[in-house]
Amino acid sequence: MAEKIATRAAYGNALVELAEKYPKLVVFDADLAGATMTKGFMKSYPERFFDMGIAECNMVGVAAGMSTCGLKPFVNTFAMFAAGRAWEQVRNSICYPHLNVKVVGSHGGLSVGEDGATHQCIEDFALMRAIPGMMVLCPCDSHEMRLATEALLNYDGPAYMRLGRLAVETVTDTIEGYRFELGKAAKLREGSDVTIIANGMMVQMALKAAELLAEEQIQARVLDMHTIKPLDEQAVLAAAKETGCIVTAEEANVIGGLGAAVCEYLSGVCPVPVIRNGVQDEFGRSGKAALVLKAYGLSKEGIAASAKKALALKS
Repeated sequence: MAEKIATRAAYGNALVELAEKYPKLVVFDADLAGATMTKGFMKSYPERFFDMGIAECNMVGVAAGMSTCGLKPFVNTFAMFAAGRAWEQVRNSICYPHLNVKVVGSHGGLSVGEDGATHQCIEDFALMRAIPGMMVLCPCDSHEMRLATEALLNYDGPAYMRLGRLAVETVTDTIEGYRFELGKAAKLREGSDVTIIANGMMVQMALKAAELLAEEQIQARVLDMHTIKPLDEQAVLAAAKETGCIVTAEEANVIGGLGAAVCEYLSGVCPVPVIRNGVQDEFGRSGKAALVLKAYGLSKEGIAASAKKALALKS
């Protein structure tokens, strides 16, 4: 775990890197290019960049129209506005006609820190999962973000991808056998006692939690579930059967997010103990990101504690 880079920064770099290869890529922003990191694309490809101002709903509509002309629009703003303010336009203008538009929500989750509850979007997974036909992603690091961005350029249909504000360790580029595929989990660590299923920066936390558990001779499998919808049901079912209990870890409300998706699936095919580690149906609060995450149990210690609870239920 060496390099630290925010997934929003990695995404901005990927847009510039991929622009020549994908000439139909066009980028929209809502007066936040410096924060969403689309500023690099804006500078390099001004003719393919559209700043719509603080008019997110209009931005979605224009992007939808451009997609019908064969272009590949990526719509960018904060997660709170992408999933919240423009939800009706995303639903009716993009997803209902199943148009090829990618909605990218930056600054998702509690790690927005000092911006507080109004900007700590913890509901975006639930809001976007509920729309028929919408793919939902949350890559964990810079390497995975770059792969996800190109995968979305080759995916024909609507998708929502969450980006993070904080710089995080890059972990996936050094794990043997790692490969990225939309809708497929990546197994980052073997384990037979309990499975931790995580996304976003909780993947790094899950790996650290697994190290803590190993000190107590508890072997935790770690799955990077970068795609929440469609859920990799095969990987989840294998984890349930082979380890007997599961912990989910997400920087989001447990209602409607990754934990909910896992529980919804397993309840019908292989009921096992599942502890949902995330925000327990409450709003965030303002503070240093690391302290806010710790207050909500989104730390290596919090995830490890949840794993022990799951193990106790299994036995």
